Amino acid sequence: MESLITTLRERDEAASFLAFPCDFDLDRNDHVEEVHLASGATLEGFAGDGSGGTFFFCGEGGEERPVLYADSEGGAALVAIGLPELLRLLLVAPWWRSCHAFTAEESRNLAAEYLEDMPDLTTRRNRTAAALGLALPSAADALARLQQLARGAGDDFTLIHTPEDEPYTPLIS
Repeated sequence: MESLITTLRERDEAASFLAFPCDFDLDRNDHVEEVHLASGATLEGFAGDGSGGTFFFCGEGGEERPVLYADSEGGAALVAIGLPELLRLLLVAPWWRSCHAFTAEESRNLAAEYLEDMPDLTTRRNRTAAALGLALPSAADALARLQQLARGAGDDFTLIHTPEDEPYTPLIS
């Protein structure tokens, strides 16, 4: 079975959509500073965003590993269990980083802003999901799952700034 990363690299339209508006780029996998997990588990940067944030696989294995996101400002959160779950979140709620209250109204407002700027967002999203073989949840379900993971992650997924031995701040509390 082909990996999702390989599939994504082979499908320019899908990679382009994930790069913008989802702010997910497989070519940006170096984090801005040296970090490690408090648990000592393996941490592998595999993608990033335009503001210096990094997506990391945690632990051993392949694309089924937990995914931690760290921004460039010292915040981090467990955001998905496996690459498919992360991509579903990015596709249905590319505005997830702007959610603070995680209310339905906030999500609707953010979605409306994206749709105003990009009227073909839903069509392009659906083509990307189909190209990657992903069934999409609702934005509400994806955001509820994100909250559940981030709030219940525990110490195993605490990201540490290695030079100062200081933990990153939770992005979602």
